[in-house]
Amino acid sequence: MSVSGKKILIAVSGGIAAYKIHFLIRDFVKKGAEVQVIMTPDTEQFVTKLSLSTLSKKPVYSEFYGDNGTWNSHVELALWADVMIVAPCTANTLAKMTHGMCDNLVIATYMSAKCPVFIAPAMDLDMYAHPSTKQNLEMAEDYGHFIIPAESGELASGLIGQGRMAEPETVFRAVENFFGNINPVKSLEGKTVLITAGPTYEAIDPVRFIGNHSSGKMGFSLAEEASKRGAKVILISGPSTQTTDDKNIELHKVISAKEMLNKVFEFYDRVDIGIASAAVADYAPKEVAREKIKKNDDNLTIELVKNPDILKTMGEKKTHQFLVGFALETQNEEENAKGKLEKKNLDMIVLNSLRDEGAGFKNDTNKIKIFTKTGKKEFDLKSKDKVAVDILNFVESQLLK
Repeated sequence: MSVSGKKILIAVSGGIAAYKIHFLIRDFVKKGAEVQVIMTPDTEQFVTKLSLSTLSKKPVYSEFYGDNGTWNSHVELALWADVMIVAPCTANTLAKMTHGMCDNLVIATYMSAKCPVFIAPAMDLDMYAHPSTKQNLEMAEDYGHFIIPAESGELASGLIGQGRMAEPETVFRAVENFFGNINPVKSLEGKTVLITAGPTYEAIDPVRFIGNHSSGKMGFSLAEEASKRGAKVILISGPSTQTTDDKNIELHKVISAKEMLNKVFEFYDRVDIGIASAAVADYAPKEVAREKIKKNDDNLTIELVKNPDILKTMGEKKTHQFLVGFALETQNEEENAKGKLEKKNLDMIVLNSLRDEGAGFKNDTNKIKIFTKTGKKEFDLKSKDKVAVDILNFVESQLLK
C-alpha cells in the first residue's frame, strides 16, 4: 500500500484551492514518493512555482518552453508518471480534459498520459451542480479516471455547499489505496459500518431525564465519511439535532441506553466495523415516575442503577468485527484510555480530553489521540469532519495489516 518509490505527477489548475497542493506534495514526499508538479499559466495567480518546487525538490513547469528556450516535453512528463493527479481541477480544465481542447502544457500532458488519472474537482457550488460539470465528470469516469468528489463547506465566494476540493489527506489516501489494490475512492465498498452517536436520555419522570451535552456531531461526521467511502452505514443515534439525507446511511433514533443496546445488537453480527462514539449515560433511575414529580420538598433523592455497558458487550461478543471505542477523559487520560482498550476488548480507542481547548462536546472541532495495543498517534485540533477522515484512515490502515 506504500507510495514509496512511486512517481506522482500533480497537475495544478487555477483555483483558490491550489494552496492545498503544498500539503499534498509534502505528504507524498514524506512517504518516499517522487513528485513532479506542472501547472496551468493561470495557477501562478494563486501559488508560486518557487513554493511548489521547494517542496517537490523539482522544477515546476507551466509552459512548453523554459526561460532559456528549452522544450518541456509533455510526452516525457506523461510517460514518466506512475499516476497523474489533477488537483484542483477547475470547471475549465475539466471541460478541456473531457473534450480534448489542448491549449496548455497540463492538457497536452494529460492527453499523452498512459497512467491512471485522479481528478479532484474544485469550484463554486452552482458551477459544481451545473449539468455540464456533472456530464463532464461522468465522461471522465467513463474514460476510466478516478473522481475524488468535492466536499461541502464554506467556499471562497462565501456561499456554503458542495464544491470545495477534497482535503489533501483524502487525495493522498485515494492514491495510496490505489497502489494497495483497493478501490481508491470507494475504499470501504462492500463493508458495513455500525456507528453509535449522540447522548442517551434516562427518564426520571415523563418530563425530566438524566443526560449529557453530547451533540452527536462526531458520530454523524463519521457516518457521512464512511458513506463517502462506499460503506453501508447503520447509524444509531440518541437524541440529537443532527440530520442526514444520505441514502446510504440507515438512521435509527433511540432515547435510552437500553434502547441503544437493543438496536446495536439487531445488526452487530453482520457488521464489519463498529464505532461507538455515543456518550451513553452510565446510570439510570431505578424507577421512573409515571407522573411528573411535584416540587414539594427541599431535597429529592433518586436511586440510580448502572446501565448496561454497550461497548463492553460489543467487545465480549466480537467475532470478526473491528471495534473502535471513544474515551472522553478529564484526568489520567492516556492511562484510562489504554485501560478501556484492554478491558473492553477493543481494536482501537479514540481519546478526547476536556483539557484540550476546542475538543469534546458541542464543539465543531475536536482534538484526538488514537491508541491501539501496539502504539498511539496524536492529531492536531481539526473540524469534526476532518477528524472523521483521520479516524477512518487509521481504521483502514489497521485493517490492511
